[in-house]
Amino acid sequence: MDMSISPSRTAAVDASPAAAGLPPALRGHLPVLDGVRGLAVMMVLVFHFVGSMLTTNPVERTILAVAKQGVIGVDLFFVLSGFLITGLLYDAREKPHCLRDFYVRRALRIFPLYYGVLLLVFFVAPQIPYLQGPTLNSLVERQGWAWLYAVNAYLAGHDEWSFSYLNHFWSLSVEEHFYLFWPCAVLLLAGRARALILLSLAISFGAMLARIIGLMIGLNWWTTIVLTPFKLDGLALGAAVALIARQPGGFERLVGALPRVAGVSGALVVMTFVWTGLVSREGLEIMGAIRAALFQIMLACLLVWILVAPEASALSRFFRSRGMVFLGTYSYGLYVYHHFFSYYFASNRTELELAAWVGSHGLAVALQAALGTLASVAVAVLSYELLEKRILRLKSRFGGTGEEIAPPVRDAHFAATRCPDARA
Repeated sequence: MDMSISPSRTAAVDASPAAAGLPPALRGHLPVLDGVRGLAVMMVLVFHFVGSMLTTNPVERTILAVAKQGVIGVDLFFVLSGFLITGLLYDAREKPHCLRDFYVRRALRIFPLYYGVLLLVFFVAPQIPYLQGPTLNSLVERQGWAWLYAVNAYLAGHDEWSFSYLNHFWSLSVEEHFYLFWPCAVLLLAGRARALILLSLAISFGAMLARIIGLMIGLNWWTTIVLTPFKLDGLALGAAVALIARQPGGFERLVGALPRVAGVSGALVVMTFVWTGLVSREGLEIMGAIRAALFQIMLACLLVWILVAPEASALSRFFRSRGMVFLGTYSYGLYVYHHFFSYYFASNRTELELAAWVGSHGLAVALQAALGTLASVAVAVLSYELLEKRILRLKSRFGGTGEEIAPPVRDAHFAATRCPDARA
């Protein structure tokens, strides 16, 4: 969203008759979800800007261990995305051309930035002498995978983060694949809510089990962390929450189960960390897969908790704060652009040069992270103002008013935009 558009544009729920029976926590504008996206992208930034530092200092190693947990931000995006997209489609299921308009509006939101970046990387960057070199050359050679939203498939087959500046596009690939089938499933089964809920839960827990069983039978670890069938659990779990909440008494049941589910999942997560020191390398990978599954459940619980938190509570105020909303507002661009900076820093070990200059390795890492974040924010804002906003005006032809401009957030990865034809 450009800064002249209210954040309420980002998390509005359909006002159609189908949505009239929604619980208060799901009606109208959900500004708190802007802040949830802000938290998710902030975690990813910490993961990439801090989680790659080299250190033997005990204090810095502790910071490093915490920073590496920022990868959970991607899972939070998945859960939130599945929740929002499913709810919006389900609420608009009776409107004409909903599916067609959905895909057109998503394409207008997603493709300009995604393919614009690919054009810059594969056609403009090679013409700049300073950027020429083996890294860019190898990236250009395998560009077909990126154009087809298949970076995750490439990574799964090569057992390493081998797509350099575009490594992070793996998650965009997963979400695009989710877009190909889930909206159709929602509309085809919209009249059979129970079947749709069971399907979403089956996909979610099926993906969790697939990761664990796959590792137990010797499947490549990389395959289980980036390939789409193994990464649908967060998206499908978010979808299940959205669907259950829209059934009579469903939201109340979710809230009632929250303490038990979150408590048990949290306790099991702690146990996996304790067991980590008692297992082999193969056991570590399996333990990590179990922990990842539990984190998905805890993130879904967090989402419900945030939705029911009173506006005056510290939790709600945090997610509604201007800083969190700002980060969430530009989260798509932030996610796409930030890795160009973080990858450059990590591959060139600029933290060591900064440490020699400022006299402190920890300060150098903090300075590098701050500079990378500021640069990412600047590019994300400029990208939206100069490119994305103009293209988004076309969305008014496929549902929505002429004044509506979707926020600059990734429609699956970080999006809470409305379903086609929705009004709020």
